[in-house]
Amino acid sequence: MEEVVQKLVAQNKGILAADESLPTIKKRFDKIALESTQQNRQDYRKMLFGTSGIEQYLSGVILFEETLRQQTAQGESPSKTLSQKGIIPGVKVDKGTVDLPNFKGEKMTQGLDDLAKRLEEYKNLGAQFAKWRAVITIGEGIPSQVCIDTNAKILAIYASICQSVGVVPIVEPEVLMDGGHDINRCREVTTMTLKSVFLHLNQHKVNLKAMLLKPNMIIQGKDNAQKATPNEIADATLAVFIETVPQEVQGIVFLSGGQAPDEACLNLNAINQKRGYWQLSFSFGRALQDEALAIWLGSGENVAAAQEQFLKRVKLVSEAREGKYGI
Repeated sequence: MEEVVQKLVAQNKGILAADESLPTIKKRFDKIALESTQQNRQDYRKMLFGTSGIEQYLSGVILFEETLRQQTAQGESPSKTLSQKGIIPGVKVDKGTVDLPNFKGEKMTQGLDDLAKRLEEYKNLGAQFAKWRAVITIGEGIPSQVCIDTNAKILAIYASICQSVGVVPIVEPEVLMDGGHDINRCREVTTMTLKSVFLHLNQHKVNLKAMLLKPNMIIQGKDNAQKATPNEIADATLAVFIETVPQEVQGIVFLSGGQAPDEACLNLNAINQKRGYWQLSFSFGRALQDEALAIWLGSGENVAAAQEQFLKRVKLVSEAREGKYGI
């Protein structure tokens, strides 16, 4: 597992998050007036994964369960297509969020009950790593410590189950950008969250060298007009990690969290120009896909142009991962 982790955070490379759930991919397709059918979803992922040259910049791809199971008439599967390019397939394994009882406005993530059994199946289908997302909302009077600790404990149990079956866990405690909070409030909540996450990971004896952390950057809420600079975001983000993330963790793969593609690149670039103890990479979804999706529009005629844009964006994010964006 430690070798898989090292490959996932190899120099110049990062992870594509293409694991949108059915409701989420429907939202993406609604924006381009495309029906979210199984065939359209399959065609879309085929367009992304079939892009020539992405293996120079992508070390892994997180798949949705439906995608992991798909096969063409010729018996080709997305995981096989990726593996042939030297890209490691992974899979989203949580089953989404539900309301945290007695804590209005707060969520917990479900899916632990049959996780070990599902992981064995996913491993047989080619997945070498998994991802579980917890969400922490900043609002009036929230998050509560109960919400933070509940999600941290669930993340730790998930990670320990993954490692027990030989699958690398990506631990994703996302402090959401939703709201009008400032960068200092994001820093405060992310610090609380990561402290709890690593406390519970240690309690559950998770091997920190055989996992990856997928956190948010320290950034203001998207409704806050006072925008922090990339340099401010980098300083705050690295300060939080130095305080909360053990050096045994080999890599941190940032989520884009709804940032625009150029914004995510600029911030990742600033973080990597300062560096830290860890490999600081990416596990972007929308920030890698949105431009290509807007070109593709579900049409075979647009595949080549969409792939060209996708490769261009992946290359730019790779440059940002090395602190060389725009150089």
